[in-house]
Amino acid sequence: MNKLSRIILFLILAISFVPLVRAKDLTLTIVYDNNTYNEELETRWGFSCLVEGLPKTILFDVGGEGDILLNNMEKLGIDPKAIDIIVLSHIHYDHIGGLSTFLKENPEACVYLPGSFPESIKDIVRKVDAELVEVHNPIRVCKNAYSTGELGAFIKEQSLIIKTDKGLVIITGCAHPGIVNVIKKAKGMLGKEVYPKGVYLVLGGFHLCWMNTWQVRGIINGVKREKVEKVAPSHCSGDLARELFKKAYGDDFILSGAGKKIRVKDAF
Repeated sequence: MNKLSRIILFLILAISFVPLVRAKDLTLTIVYDNNTYNEELETRWGFSCLVEGLPKTILFDVGGEGDILLNNMEKLGIDPKAIDIIVLSHIHYDHIGGLSTFLKENPEACVYLPGSFPESIKDIVRKVDAELVEVHNPIRVCKNAYSTGELGAFIKEQSLIIKTDKGLVIITGCAHPGIVNVIKKAKGMLGKEVYPKGVYLVLGGFHLCWMNTWQVRGIINGVKREKVEKVAPSHCSGDLARELFKKAYGDDFILSGAGKKIRVKDAF
């Protein structure tokens, strides 16, 4: 065997032993919600969603009662100390009430909150020397995860956008600025990067529980116009909206509630 043949053989063998890079899944777990999914978990008015599969593990909102948040996490086998980042959507207590209790368990978590929050809330983070990031404008939270920045007028709210190989995944706390407006903002920020896949999933509170059938159908039409593939309305979306979204989306409607786990296969 000549020198060139030995080199070629060596390269073939070397390539054959290089491990294949496997795509990673994105896993979203509803930890706190007023809708029941897992009967073993407590339900209360509020919202919290665990995001796994990114370089950093993110807890989006912390519910209203810290003890219930931690108890539900324990039942789901979630270690509070494994969470790297907390993202708080807006000032309402049912989304931030569990913050102090959670930070006693994990003061190492970095907290992203709207800059418009009062100093009393920011002081909860400072008191345990946790890292605090005040969000005003769109910002990258970690690789493939972004905040919309503060949206809305009276109630300032940020939503979380995750860029996946299947399209954008958008998580909302209450969507006070309007769920369609949040979707448009996300597409304006990152839509070109996932075109033509668009928006794969919108999950969280849609703030429709006080609307009538005619109003909800108008919102559903708006969401469909934005080419959203799947929806998982929870928290403040309301039973009527969940029923109408299910009729409109069929198999692409995801029933959500405390304990629901959504896995986006091969997301990255």
